[in-house]
Amino acid sequence: MIITNNIFKNNLSEYSNKNTKLSREVKAKKLFKIINGLYETNPNTPAYLLASSIYGPSYISFEYALSYYGLIPERVNNITCATFNKKKKKIYHTDFGTFTYRDIPSLAYPEEILLKIEGDYSYQIATPEKALCDKLYTLSPLNNYNNLENMLFNDLRISEDEFIKLNIDKIEKLSKLYHSTNINLLAKYMRRKVNE
Repeated sequence: MIITNNIFKNNLSEYSNKNTKLSREVKAKKLFKIINGLYETNPNTPAYLLASSIYGPSYISFEYALSYYGLIPERVNNITCATFNKKKKKIYHTDFGTFTYRDIPSLAYPEEILLKIEGDYSYQIATPEKALCDKLYTLSPLNNYNNLENMLFNDLRISEDEFIKLNIDKIEKLSKLYHSTNINLLAKYMRRKVNE
């Protein structure tokens, strides 16, 4: 269970030195520090369940989500998350793992996010279409279909079998929210493939 400094101290009304009690709980391995002011009671909690508590609002996307859906073959250990209006990329190295947060456009942010529940935890993750759009948004602009194909299937190593399962209507809807050359090109490319 995730516990904040405030929650912990509010439950210690009988203690005069709450910070000392908190330090003792950490030393006794009853609480495990995630970042300053944030603790977890179970040291084996998977990192992705903690991502939105560390920095937010945020949802899991980019490489971690692409791997989660089998769109890329690599196992991704860093938890990669999308934010908006934060202005700069944030990285947290913790005992639970490394968490990376980067902005996407605020118009695109609330679209195509799934809420998942695991036991007492909940987390948000991009749909496969949104994760791919988020990733393409971070890359240098591409100017033709050949460059796009090379980026998708060689550089990113997107699975062609999984790629063809993506929902083109979702990609086209998302393409209007990013104002990104890459995502517009992706939507046109997918529509062309469907019509071939």
